[in-house]
Amino acid sequence: MDQQLNRPEPAPASEPVSRRGVLRAATVSAAAVGAAGLLAGPAVAAPAASTAPAASTGQAAGRRRVPVDRISIQLYTLRDQLAADLPGTLDALRRIGYRRVEHAGFVGRTAAQFRAALDEAGLRSTSGHVGIPQPFDAATWEQALADANVVGCKKIVHPYFGRDSSGQPIRDPAVYRALARDLNRAGRLAERAGLDFGYHNHQLEFVPLTGGSTGFDILSSQTDPRLVHFELDLYWTWRGAHDPVDVIRANRGRIRQVHVKDLDVEGGFADLGDGVIDFGRIFAHEREAGIEEYIVERDDAGTPPRSPADALDTARVGFDYLASLRY
Repeated sequence: MDQQLNRPEPAPASEPVSRRGVLRAATVSAAAVGAAGLLAGPAVAAPAASTAPAASTGQAAGRRRVPVDRISIQLYTLRDQLAADLPGTLDALRRIGYRRVEHAGFVGRTAAQFRAALDEAGLRSTSGHVGIPQPFDAATWEQALADANVVGCKKIVHPYFGRDSSGQPIRDPAVYRALARDLNRAGRLAERAGLDFGYHNHQLEFVPLTGGSTGFDILSSQTDPRLVHFELDLYWTWRGAHDPVDVIRANRGRIRQVHVKDLDVEGGFADLGDGVIDFGRIFAHEREAGIEEYIVERDDAGTPPRSPADALDTARVGFDYLASLRY
Protein backbone atom coordinates (compact mmCIF):
# COMPACT_ATOMS: atom_id res chain seq x y z
CA MET A 1 0.00 0.00 0.00
CA ASP A 2 1.34 3.43 -0.95
CA GLN A 3 1.76 5.81 1.96
CA GLN A 4 1.38 9.58 2.11
CA LEU A 5 4.19 10.77 4.36
CA ASN A 6 3.73 13.68 6.72
CA ARG A 7 6.30 15.92 5.10
CA PRO A 8 6.84 19.57 6.02
CA GLU A 9 6.15 22.27 3.46
CA PRO A 10 9.26 23.25 1.47
CA ALA A 11 11.02 26.40 2.56
CA PRO A 12 10.48 29.46 0.34
CA ALA A 13 12.55 29.27 -2.82
CA SER A 14 15.48 31.63 -3.09
CA GLU A 15 18.25 32.26 -5.58
CA PRO A 16 21.28 29.97 -5.13
CA VAL A 17 24.55 31.59 -4.19
CA SER A 18 28.00 30.70 -5.44
CA ARG A 19 30.37 28.74 -3.25
CA ARG A 20 33.12 31.01 -4.52
CA GLY A 21 32.06 33.50 -1.86
CA VAL A 22 34.02 32.69 1.28
CA LEU A 23 31.13 31.88 3.65
CA ARG A 24 32.04 30.37 6.99
CA ALA A 25 29.97 27.84 8.91
CA ALA A 26 29.08 30.57 11.39
CA THR A 27 27.42 32.46 8.55
CA VAL A 28 25.44 29.36 7.69
CA SER A 29 24.28 29.05 11.28
CA ALA A 30 23.23 32.68 11.47
CA ALA A 31 21.20 32.39 8.27
CA ALA A 32 19.71 29.15 9.48
CA VAL A 33 18.55 30.52 12.82
CA GLY A 34 17.00 33.55 11.18
CA ALA A 35 15.18 31.48 8.58
CA ALA A 36 13.96 28.73 10.85
CA GLY A 37 12.05 30.98 13.20
CA LEU A 38 11.50 28.06 15.56
CA LEU A 39 14.14 28.58 18.18
CA ALA A 40 12.40 31.18 20.32
CA GLY A 41 12.72 30.35 23.98
CA PRO A 42 15.82 29.33 25.91
CA ALA A 43 19.00 30.45 24.22
CA VAL A 44 20.77 27.96 21.98
CA ALA A 45 24.47 28.24 21.27
CA ALA A 46 25.25 28.60 17.58
CA PRO A 47 27.56 26.01 16.02
CA ALA A 48 31.23 26.85 16.07
CA ALA A 49 32.64 28.47 12.98
CA SER A 50 34.55 26.32 10.54
CA THR A 51 38.10 27.38 9.83
CA ALA A 52 37.68 26.33 6.20
CA PRO A 53 35.81 28.23 3.48
CA ALA A 54 32.62 26.78 2.09
CA ALA A 55 32.84 23.51 0.23
CA SER A 56 34.72 24.69 -2.84
CA THR A 57 37.88 24.03 -0.85
CA GLY A 58 36.67 20.51 -0.08
CA GLN A 59 36.65 19.71 -3.79
CA ALA A 60 40.42 20.11 -4.01
CA ALA A 61 41.46 18.98 -0.54
CA GLY A 62 42.39 15.49 0.53
CA ARG A 63 42.39 12.06 -1.08
CA ARG A 64 39.22 10.64 0.40
CA ARG A 65 36.06 10.46 -1.64
CA VAL A 66 32.46 9.30 -1.38
CA PRO A 67 32.24 5.71 -2.70
CA VAL A 68 30.10 5.92 -5.85
CA ASP A 69 28.26 2.73 -4.95
CA ARG A 70 27.09 4.35 -1.71
CA ILE A 71 25.52 7.38 -3.39
CA SER A 72 21.71 7.24 -3.27
CA ILE A 73 18.81 9.65 -3.82
CA GLN A 74 15.64 10.16 -1.81
CA LEU A 75 12.83 9.73 -4.34
CA TYR A 76 10.75 12.39 -2.58
CA THR A 77 13.03 14.74 -4.53
CA LEU A 78 11.40 13.50 -7.76
CA ARG A 79 7.88 12.81 -6.50
CA ASP A 80 5.99 14.71 -9.23
CA GLN A 81 8.20 13.41 -12.02
CA LEU A 82 7.82 9.84 -10.74
CA ALA A 83 4.04 10.22 -10.64
CA ALA A 84 4.06 11.38 -14.26
CA ASP A 85 6.51 8.75 -15.58
CA LEU A 86 7.78 6.14 -13.14
CA PRO A 87 9.76 3.93 -15.55
CA GLY A 88 11.24 6.85 -17.48
CA THR A 89 12.32 8.66 -14.32
CA LEU A 90 13.91 5.56 -12.79
CA ASP A 91 15.72 4.90 -16.06
CA ALA A 92 17.01 8.49 -16.08
CA LEU A 93 18.39 8.04 -12.58
CA ARG A 94 20.21 4.90 -13.65
CA ARG A 95 21.72 6.73 -16.63
CA ILE A 96 22.91 9.53 -14.34
CA GLY A 97 24.86 6.93 -12.40
CA TYR A 98 22.69 6.01 -9.43
CA ARG A 99 22.57 2.36 -8.46
CA ARG A 100 20.51 2.74 -5.29
CA VAL A 101 17.58 4.89 -4.19
CA GLU A 102 15.58 5.56 -1.04
CA HIS A 103 11.83 5.34 -1.55
CA ALA A 104 9.10 7.46 0.05
CA GLY A 105 6.07 5.35 -0.79
CA PHE A 106 5.46 3.29 -3.91
CA VAL A 107 4.01 5.89 -6.32
CA GLY A 108 0.57 4.28 -6.32
CA ARG A 109 1.94 0.77 -6.93
CA THR A 110 2.08 -2.26 -4.70
CA ALA A 111 5.42 -3.14 -3.18
CA ALA A 112 5.83 -5.93 -5.75
CA GLN A 113 5.00 -3.63 -8.67
CA PHE A 114 7.38 -0.97 -7.41
CA ARG A 115 10.14 -3.58 -7.03
CA ALA A 116 9.53 -4.72 -10.61
CA ALA A 117 9.92 -1.13 -11.86
CA LEU A 118 13.19 -0.78 -9.95
CA ASP A 119 14.48 -4.09 -11.32
CA GLU A 120 13.63 -3.04 -14.86
CA ALA A 121 15.65 0.16 -14.40
CA GLY A 122 18.59 -1.62 -12.78
CA LEU A 123 18.11 0.13 -9.43
CA ARG A 124 17.87 -1.08 -5.81
CA SER A 125 15.82 0.60 -3.11
CA THR A 126 18.22 -0.05 -0.26
CA SER A 127 16.29 2.20 2.12
CA GLY A 128 12.76 3.51 2.52
CA HIS A 129 10.86 6.15 4.49
CA VAL A 130 7.86 4.73 6.35
CA GLY A 131 6.34 6.36 9.42
CA ILE A 132 5.78 4.15 12.44
CA PRO A 133 2.09 3.96 13.44
CA GLN A 134 1.01 6.48 16.06
CA PRO A 135 -0.34 5.19 18.37
CA PHE A 136 2.00 2.27 17.82
CA ASP A 137 0.41 -0.81 16.25
CA ALA A 138 2.63 -3.86 15.81
CA ALA A 139 0.55 -5.51 13.09
CA THR A 140 0.52 -2.38 10.91
CA TRP A 141 4.26 -1.95 11.34
CA GLU A 142 4.94 -5.59 10.53
CA GLN A 143 3.08 -5.16 7.24
CA ALA A 144 5.28 -2.17 6.43
CA LEU A 145 8.34 -4.27 7.20
CA ALA A 146 7.06 -7.05 4.94
CA ASP A 147 6.61 -4.52 2.10
CA ALA A 148 10.14 -3.21 2.69
CA ASN A 149 11.49 -6.72 2.28
CA VAL A 150 9.52 -7.21 -0.93
CA VAL A 151 11.06 -4.02 -2.32
CA GLY A 152 14.52 -5.21 -1.25
CA CYS A 153 15.32 -2.62 1.42
CA LYS A 154 18.08 -3.11 3.93
CA LYS A 155 17.03 -0.10 6.00
CA ILE A 156 13.69 1.44 6.94
CA VAL A 157 13.51 4.97 8.35
CA HIS A 158 10.90 6.96 10.28
CA PRO A 159 10.78 10.25 8.33
CA TYR A 160 9.12 13.00 10.37
CA PHE A 161 8.13 14.13 13.87
CA GLY A 162 8.05 17.27 15.95
CA ARG A 163 4.79 19.25 15.61
CA ASP A 164 1.79 19.17 17.88
CA SER A 165 -1.87 19.15 16.79
CA SER A 166 -1.81 22.93 16.34
CA GLY A 167 1.26 22.78 14.10
CA GLN A 168 3.64 24.19 16.69
CA PRO A 169 6.96 22.61 17.70
CA ILE A 170 6.60 20.02 20.44
CA ARG A 171 8.23 21.25 23.64
CA ASP A 172 7.05 18.60 26.10
CA PRO A 173 9.86 16.15 26.92
CA ALA A 174 7.31 13.45 27.77
CA VAL A 175 6.18 13.35 24.13
CA TYR A 176 9.72 12.65 22.95
CA ARG A 177 10.22 10.04 25.68
CA ALA A 178 7.08 8.26 24.47
CA LEU A 179 8.35 8.42 20.88
CA ALA A 180 11.69 6.93 21.97
CA ARG A 181 9.84 3.95 23.47
CA ASP A 182 7.92 3.46 20.21
CA LEU A 183 11.11 3.74 18.16
CA ASN A 184 12.68 0.99 20.26
CA ARG A 185 9.63 -1.22 19.69
CA ALA A 186 9.73 -0.50 15.96
CA GLY A 187 13.46 -1.19 15.83
CA ARG A 188 13.09 -4.52 17.61
CA LEU A 189 10.47 -5.69 15.11
CA ALA A 190 12.59 -4.40 12.22
CA GLU A 191 15.57 -6.39 13.51
CA ARG A 192 13.44 -9.53 13.58
CA ALA A 193 12.46 -8.83 9.97
CA GLY A 194 16.13 -8.49 8.96
CA LEU A 195 16.04 -4.70 8.56
CA ASP A 196 18.00 -1.83 10.12
CA PHE A 197 15.72 0.86 11.55
CA GLY A 198 16.58 4.55 11.51
CA TYR A 199 15.19 7.95 12.44
CA HIS A 200 15.35 10.98 10.12
CA ASN A 201 15.49 14.45 11.67
CA HIS A 202 14.26 17.89 10.73
CA GLN A 203 15.00 21.12 12.61
CA LEU A 204 12.17 20.47 15.07
CA GLU A 205 14.15 17.93 17.09
CA PHE A 206 16.60 20.71 18.01
CA VAL A 207 14.00 23.13 19.40
CA PRO A 208 14.60 23.65 23.15
CA LEU A 209 12.13 21.74 25.28
CA THR A 210 10.68 22.61 28.65
CA GLY A 211 13.58 21.95 30.97
CA GLY A 212 16.29 22.85 28.46
CA SER A 213 17.07 19.61 26.61
CA THR A 214 16.07 18.92 23.00
CA GLY A 215 14.05 16.19 21.35
CA PHE A 216 17.21 14.93 19.68
CA ASP A 217 18.91 14.69 23.08
CA ILE A 218 16.09 12.48 24.33
CA LEU A 219 15.94 10.33 21.20
CA SER A 220 19.69 9.75 21.18
CA SER A 221 19.87 8.92 24.89
CA GLN A 222 16.68 6.86 25.24
CA THR A 223 16.74 4.75 22.08
CA ASP A 224 18.79 1.58 21.93
CA PRO A 225 21.81 2.03 19.62
CA ARG A 226 21.46 -1.61 18.60
CA LEU A 227 17.90 -0.98 17.39
CA VAL A 228 17.78 2.65 16.22
CA HIS A 229 20.32 4.53 14.13
CA PHE A 230 20.08 8.08 12.78
CA GLU A 231 19.70 9.30 9.24
CA LEU A 232 21.11 12.79 9.76
CA ASP A 233 19.64 15.40 7.43
CA LEU A 234 22.51 17.87 7.10
CA TYR A 235 20.33 20.75 5.87
CA TRP A 236 17.76 20.45 8.66
CA THR A 237 20.49 20.01 11.27
CA TRP A 238 21.96 23.37 10.24
CA ARG A 239 18.46 24.89 10.21
CA GLY A 240 18.17 23.68 13.78
CA ALA A 241 21.34 25.68 14.62
CA HIS A 242 23.44 22.58 15.21
CA ASP A 243 26.72 21.66 13.57
CA PRO A 244 26.47 18.13 12.09
CA VAL A 245 30.05 17.45 13.18
CA ASP A 246 29.03 18.04 16.80
CA VAL A 247 26.05 15.71 16.36
CA ILE A 248 28.35 13.04 14.91
CA ARG A 249 30.80 13.35 17.80
CA ALA A 250 27.97 12.92 20.29
CA ASN A 251 26.55 9.89 18.44
CA ARG A 252 29.58 7.94 17.25
CA GLY A 253 28.68 4.98 15.07
CA ARG A 254 24.96 5.82 14.95
CA ILE A 255 24.87 8.16 11.92
CA ARG A 256 24.64 5.39 9.33
CA GLN A 257 22.89 7.50 6.68
CA VAL A 258 23.04 11.18 5.76
CA HIS A 259 20.69 13.26 3.66
CA VAL A 260 22.98 15.47 1.62
CA LYS A 261 20.98 18.62 1.01
CA ASP A 262 22.41 22.10 0.51
CA LEU A 263 21.41 25.39 2.15
CA ASP A 264 21.33 28.72 0.34
CA VAL A 265 22.29 31.99 2.00
CA GLU A 266 18.64 32.82 2.74
CA GLY A 267 18.04 29.50 4.53
CA GLY A 268 16.24 27.85 1.58
CA PHE A 269 17.17 24.82 -0.49
CA ALA A 270 19.92 24.65 -3.10
CA ASP A 271 21.37 22.03 -5.42
CA LEU A 272 24.56 20.48 -4.09
CA GLY A 273 27.48 22.81 -4.66
CA ASP A 274 25.31 25.91 -5.06
CA GLY A 275 24.81 26.47 -1.33
CA VAL A 276 26.98 27.13 1.69
CA ILE A 277 27.37 23.80 3.52
CA ASP A 278 30.92 22.45 3.63
CA PHE A 279 30.15 18.77 3.06
CA GLY A 280 33.81 17.79 2.87
CA ARG A 281 34.33 19.01 6.43
CA ILE A 282 31.41 16.84 7.60
CA PHE A 283 32.37 13.76 5.58
CA ALA A 284 35.87 13.89 7.03
CA HIS A 285 34.14 12.39 10.09
CA GLU A 286 32.42 9.60 8.13
CA ARG A 287 34.21 6.77 9.94
CA GLU A 288 33.44 8.26 13.33
CA ALA A 289 29.81 8.62 12.26
CA GLY A 290 29.52 5.17 10.69
CA ILE A 291 28.08 6.49 7.41
CA GLU A 292 26.95 3.79 5.00
CA GLU A 293 24.83 5.83 2.57
CA TYR A 294 25.06 9.37 1.16
CA ILE A 295 21.56 10.28 0.01
CA VAL A 296 20.93 13.27 -2.28
CA GLU A 297 17.74 15.20 -1.53
CA ARG A 298 16.12 18.53 -2.25
CA ASP A 299 12.62 19.05 -0.88
CA ASP A 300 11.50 21.62 -3.49
CA ALA A 301 13.38 20.21 -6.49
CA GLY A 302 10.31 19.93 -8.73
CA THR A 303 7.81 22.37 -7.22
CA PRO A 304 6.96 25.88 -8.56
CA PRO A 305 8.64 27.98 -9.71
CA ARG A 306 10.63 24.91 -10.80
CA SER A 307 9.07 22.22 -12.97
CA PRO A 308 8.91 18.49 -12.13
CA ALA A 309 11.56 17.80 -14.80
CA ASP A 310 13.95 20.16 -13.00
CA ALA A 311 14.21 17.55 -10.25
CA LEU A 312 16.25 15.42 -12.65
CA ASP A 313 18.73 18.29 -12.96
CA THR A 314 18.97 18.32 -9.16
CA ALA A 315 19.59 14.57 -9.22
CA ARG A 316 22.32 14.91 -11.84
CA VAL A 317 24.06 17.81 -10.10
CA GLY A 318 23.89 15.97 -6.77
CA PHE A 319 25.39 12.75 -8.10
CA ASP A 320 28.19 14.55 -9.94
CA TYR A 321 28.98 16.68 -6.90
CA LEU A 322 29.31 13.72 -4.55
CA ALA A 323 31.25 11.62 -7.08
CA SER A 324 33.80 14.43 -7.56
CA LEU A 325 34.10 15.61 -3.94
CA ARG A 326 37.51 15.20 -2.32
CA TYR A 327 38.13 15.81 1.38
